[in-house]
Amino acid sequence: MCRVTVNENGKIFTFECKKGTTLSALLMKKGIQAEHPCGGQGKCGKCRVTVDGESRLSCKYIIEKDITVVIDSRENVSFPAGYLTECDFSQVCLALDIGTTTLELALVSEDEKYIIDSITALNPQKVFGADVMSRIDYCRKHGVKELHDAVVACINTMTARLLDMYGIESVGKLYVAANTAMLHMFFGVDCRDMGVSPYTPQFLESKNMSAGDIGLIRLNDVVSLPCIAAFVGADIVAGLNCAGMPEKGKYNFLVDLGTNAEIVLYSSDRVICTSAAAGPCFEGANISCGMGAVEGAVCAYNYGEKPITTGRTEPVGICATGLISVIAELLKNGIIDETGFMGEERFVLADGVYLTREDIRNYQLAKSAVYSAVITLMRKTGITFRDIDRFFVSGGISSALNIEAAVSTGLLPAEAFYKYHAVDNTSLAGTVKYIFENNDLSVFTANACYEDLASDPVFSELFIENMMFTFYE
Repeated sequence: MCRVTVNENGKIFTFECKKGTTLSALLMKKGIQAEHPCGGQGKCGKCRVTVDGESRLSCKYIIEKDITVVIDSRENVSFPAGYLTECDFSQVCLALDIGTTTLELALVSEDEKYIIDSITALNPQKVFGADVMSRIDYCRKHGVKELHDAVVACINTMTARLLDMYGIESVGKLYVAANTAMLHMFFGVDCRDMGVSPYTPQFLESKNMSAGDIGLIRLNDVVSLPCIAAFVGADIVAGLNCAGMPEKGKYNFLVDLGTNAEIVLYSSDRVICTSAAAGPCFEGANISCGMGAVEGAVCAYNYGEKPITTGRTEPVGICATGLISVIAELLKNGIIDETGFMGEERFVLADGVYLTREDIRNYQLAKSAVYSAVITLMRKTGITFRDIDRFFVSGGISSALNIEAAVSTGLLPAEAFYKYHAVDNTSLAGTVKYIFENNDLSVFTANACYEDLASDPVFSELFIENMMFTFYE
């Protein structure tokens, strides 16, 4: 047996394991939050930890002796700056958005119809992979229990902290929205069939279950919002509910940016949706210096100036909005040409923080997937930009997204520039709206048509065309 001492942000843990155990497997089993965005394939480099003073990839490190491991994570549960002290806490419930990267839990006043407070935390399932497909693959190999237990434990911690802030013993209901795979894992339902064609989910309908049956504490019942398809989940239905219907004869777009970007074109008469495999660059998993939007992440850039970072600290990496901003500036100043070629191997932003040619190519793949999916839906339905009323952009990066940079790099169509509305967490907002109004969500789900782009010739042609950069002033 080997003795492993782990220092996680100053907290010391000691474990024993058999020789030959992979360090990442031990950390996962013990609930230690080392990142494995690529699902342990050794490709992303984000699970790097310090072992006996040396930097190592935990997914590739085989434990053969007693070791000391140091993990320095900047990402923790986020608490609100202030909160209300006067409220009738007998009429409250909880609303939850389970994002692939982040969980947000809100305490909601049902009678007064407002959000009292909320807290956020990183989704602990990230140790099983940064993106949905990596986690589905983990489920296929190892079952759903670990994924289920990880997210439930996190939700219980968040629930206890939020309720204790207000001296509330328990609440009646938790309303939850998430993508289809995340909901399967939350309910402990096997989702392995969603990882292979024809990508079949076990359920799409709304679920109503006892909280105790799921493993949740201080709650009575859990209600989930319905899904549309395997890759258009309850989070998108909630987003549509938040955005609302356009005026008669007009259409709205909802584009949710993520590893699997969901795109919905809808009117009062029809709902057409699809998903595009944008890859994990919006989470930073396949970007050399990529990271989440935490302290030290480059979030904006003006050419020739010092990068702007989250928290206004020294740069330590690049988050998604920073990636888009940097590429837009390099295009504008001729450092990158229309093909995506950059003369230097890397463009240095700060000491140890840089952008490589491969990073640019990964962004080209992501932006072309999103842009091409939008145009494909428009061509298939005969809709023009004149028919679009509003174009909502949601997702983890939306609140800080520079629309000009997104348009100039070809992530979003320039023709809709004045119709864009970047909205933060439409999933949670739409869930709260459902709590308040109990409105009929079947207007979004009953007749929704899902377009599979995997073998669509229109999308394939557009995808190749839109890999190029066209800079718009």
